[in-house]
Amino acid sequence: MLIFAQQKLVFLSVPKTGTTAYARALSEHAALVINAPPELKHAPVFRYNRFFRQAVERFVGPDIAIVAVMREPLDWLGSWYRYRGRAALRGHPNSTHGLEFDAFVRAYCSAHPPDCARVGSQAKFLEPQRNGTRVTHLFRYDDQAGLRRFLESRLGVAVMPEAVNQSPERPLALDPETLDLLRRRHAADFALYAGIGDDGAYEPHPVARAPR
Repeated sequence: MLIFAQQKLVFLSVPKTGTTAYARALSEHAALVINAPPELKHAPVFRYNRFFRQAVERFVGPDIAIVAVMREPLDWLGSWYRYRGRAALRGHPNSTHGLEFDAFVRAYCSAHPPDCARVGSQAKFLEPQRNGTRVTHLFRYDDQAGLRRFLESRLGVAVMPEAVNQSPERPLALDPETLDLLRRRHAADFALYAGIGDDGAYEPHPVARAPR
């Protein structure tokens, strides 16, 4: 998470959306950089609302803009699958080594996902709060140009992130029935992603109970 006091901007770090690269590129311009622990670095909207919002609004001011990035849901899962398949995780409960992508996605859709497939939900991460706290600008992961334009306009600096944390390539074959299961179980993620427009505009979708 990055907090820019003068510009009244908060940049939330949705996991597996490339925000670590932006944090490295922009940290010198931020008033506050949250790099650890992961629960705070990747604080979702509800955690920002509970632990950071009051302090930010008191010392920085009202009308804070909150920006975040969302990745296409299947592509996002593919990134998690590749990342957790790296050699350093072999033998760890989080490892996807030896697991096919189709099995990983089915595990993710199960009622009680195993450790390797317990990666949360982007829609849940971005869920607006009852007091009105919400992401005000949401960009698609593949709209890097739009995100950079927005940040450069708000911050007044050139934004040139370098790729970090690149995961090894792995096959991402998926059975059509598995994709259908994913779309049904995590419909909120697909709906939210589909509603993202240009320049960070989007239609917030509350996270509904997934059909079983």
